[in-house]
Amino acid sequence: MLTGLLALTPAAFGQRWEVGAGAGGGFYTSQTITNPTAGSADAKIATGPAAGVWLGYNSTDRWGGEIRYGVQTGDFTLNSGSAQATFGAATHTMHYDFLYHLRTTEDRVRPYFSFGAGVKLFQGTGTEVAAQPLSRIALLTKTTDLRPVASFGFGVKAKMGEHWLLRAEVHDYLSPFPTKVFTPNLGSKTGGWFNDIVPMVGISYIF
Repeated sequence: MLTGLLALTPAAFGQRWEVGAGAGGGFYTSQTITNPTAGSADAKIATGPAAGVWLGYNSTDRWGGEIRYGVQTGDFTLNSGSAQATFGAATHTMHYDFLYHLRTTEDRVRPYFSFGAGVKLFQGTGTEVAAQPLSRIALLTKTTDLRPVASFGFGVKAKMGEHWLLRAEVHDYLSPFPTKVFTPNLGSKTGGWFNDIVPMVGISYIF
């Protein structure tokens, strides 16, 4: 009996870990910055490519968790009528998600939901100029702004052999508006949250 239990121990803890990477795109909602004399402008991060990596552990057949890092590129933009200001930018997101799978590890296809939290770094990478369009409303700056982020998502894992998974997922990242990189001018007001929708396809190795 003891020999049998020892033989089963590796199987009980086998294929609990998952490491992977994926690529997709990021789509931001906009926020309005208003100034009592200069009017208003829509602040947004342009749609751009996104990539991410993750390391996860499945504690049960249904529940798991993973730490994730993601990077996106897309210009900071201000738009008001025909006037536009753009500035090179990137965002970096690190967070921990809990995963709940709708099917067990024995199933070939496993839909899942995820939720978690972490931090998001907004980074201006462009070149600052003396005269920037819409500067009476706000300035786009070459600086960084670290903000908390909430993460929600859903996706599907599909087995491709004994150790490989194909993953397709959509994440929704919510973070407070970054007022250091979108710097409101004197008298300008803004608020609310940025909403970042990131669909991604990736591959994981389970062990």
